[in-house]
Amino acid sequence: MINLAGTYTLGTLTVNRIGFGAMQLAGPNVYGPPSDPVQAAQVLQAALAVGINHIDTSDFYGPHHVNHLIRETLHPYRDGLVLVSKLGARRTPDTNWHPAQTPAELRSGLEENLRNLKLDHMDVVNLRIFSHPAPRAGSIAERFETMLELQREGKIRHIGLSNIVQSQLEEALTMGEVVCVQNNYGILHRADDELLEFCANKNIAFVPFFPLNGFSPLQSAVLDEVAAETGTTKHQVALAWLLHGPENILLIPGTSKVAHLKQNIAAANLKLTPDQLTRLDQLA
Repeated sequence: MINLAGTYTLGTLTVNRIGFGAMQLAGPNVYGPPSDPVQAAQVLQAALAVGINHIDTSDFYGPHHVNHLIRETLHPYRDGLVLVSKLGARRTPDTNWHPAQTPAELRSGLEENLRNLKLDHMDVVNLRIFSHPAPRAGSIAERFETMLELQREGKIRHIGLSNIVQSQLEEALTMGEVVCVQNNYGILHRADDELLEFCANKNIAFVPFFPLNGFSPLQSAVLDEVAAETGTTKHQVALAWLLHGPENILLIPGTSKVAHLKQNIAAANLKLTPDQLTRLDQLA
């Protein structure tokens, strides 16, 4: 049996710590349909076949195309599969990303997710705060209240936050429950170490949305050295390093190829030595 590195909770839901991020199933620049729809469907099927029960998606991937693919490939959804989406952005034909943060836009975004995934409610929805290039402080109360209203209406089971700073999480927690935080974090991007610890102390899942450095190549001589020592790849080492961290870290590495999916999952079996962990920790 393939090791999916244990489990953690998203509110009342239990998921394996290794999940799947569906963003790369869209076309170039996360826009348009998959370059190879058959292979994209095979990736989803393979993910479930090995025991992945947490898929991260959004209706602005494509837009719409990724959710259409998930529905066409996996619906009716198996028991225990947790689908997590996010709201707060919209796409334009020039492939750009734009904020969609008003109450009306958040509501519309949720309805699109429900319609395109063929669901009557979402398991978890992240409120993605739109700021670039990094999260910025500022009240999110109005936007979070809209999420709470959608939850009270039965359209959202659990609420998460994405691209935030700790003060925004603290503000939200005075208003309602937050089950996960999805921020940019990884072995070469450690700005959120304190936020990760805060989440761990609150039993809030922490989900790095760029566990392999996003669209930038993962470059590190130390990663290369440890990969050579373990007979693995630097990407597997980076994922294994995260899994050796606090148990509230959930991984959602994405890919459009089955072989790469299996490599990501195999990272759960990689045991790093204390010396290797110390060298990797020092990368930050």
